[in-house]
Amino acid sequence: MKCIVTGGNGFLGSYIVQQLLQRGDEVISVARSNQVELEKAGVKVLKGDIQDAQFLEKAFQGADAVFHTAARAAIWGNWDLFYGINVLGTQNVINACLKKKVPKLVYTSSPSVIFGEDDLENVDEKIPYPEKYLAFYPQTKAIAEQMVIKQNGQGGLLTCSLRPHLIFGPGDNHLIPRVIEKAKKGKLKIVGSGNNLVDIVYVENAAKAHLLAVDRLVEDSPVCGSNYFISQGKPVNLWNWVNDLLEKLGIPKVKKNVSYEKAFIAGKLFEKSYKLLGLKGEPPMTRFVSSQLAKSHYFNISKAQEELNYTNLISTEEALQKTLHALRSK
Repeated sequence: MKCIVTGGNGFLGSYIVQQLLQRGDEVISVARSNQVELEKAGVKVLKGDIQDAQFLEKAFQGADAVFHTAARAAIWGNWDLFYGINVLGTQNVINACLKKKVPKLVYTSSPSVIFGEDDLENVDEKIPYPEKYLAFYPQTKAIAEQMVIKQNGQGGLLTCSLRPHLIFGPGDNHLIPRVIEKAKKGKLKIVGSGNNLVDIVYVENAAKAHLLAVDRLVEDSPVCGSNYFISQGKPVNLWNWVNDLLEKLGIPKVKKNVSYEKAFIAGKLFEKSYKLLGLKGEPPMTRFVSSQLAKSHYFNISKAQEELNYTNLISTEEALQKTLHALRSK
């Protein structure tokens, strides 16, 4: 099978590429930046922007499946940038699939597309999108996800969407590195009670889910036009997990605490100040981050287990050991 991976040099994308190669598929990685490591591994790479419709059409020529992982993932930034990459870029991916008659499209979404302000406890895919979002990232990802799902079965294209939550593992340059950096600087505080449960997912498991999805994305399959939450299958106490990680790395645990209400108000004020003054960089706190750090957000993955056969996962304990080994080797 000839597969295209947008964002193939990204954290999750690179693991999808590796697993496709391991099973003998032909892989082409599409990304905006240089892809030296993938080229060394023998992967065909194409440098370009998903906002360039003509580039995508050329890239998708003869493909059997597209994994669309490329996205603007940040907690703060300009609306046009998020919309351009996450929404218009995804529309370009869909259009290129249709024009080049690519039969399968697997979209990498996020559980944040259904996150408003309330706790999410063992919710499944029936939960509706919220009326209001606290950040541009989940809002634009939700728009794109709905576009992908709506396209299923039209123009010869079958689609589905996966929602992996808090991906971690070797090669992570976002989640755990940010936690470590803030903890070392003493800028990390427990927000809320510290009892909130969250889902996490090891990157190899998240990549595996994408391959399972593309294989089952066939006519009359329940996978067609479906969304799937993807996680380790058992939530962790967020702050216990963070402190366990820090302790194993020889970094002082997080002990300072701030109430959710204070953090949320602070986030709101910071957001207004950054907009009003045109400040660059990322605010120290936002409404979205305060809610993510204080609220529970974990999901029922029965649908993925039953319809994708998402089982035999690398355990959270083993995954943490692999992650720690990679961090210590740097």
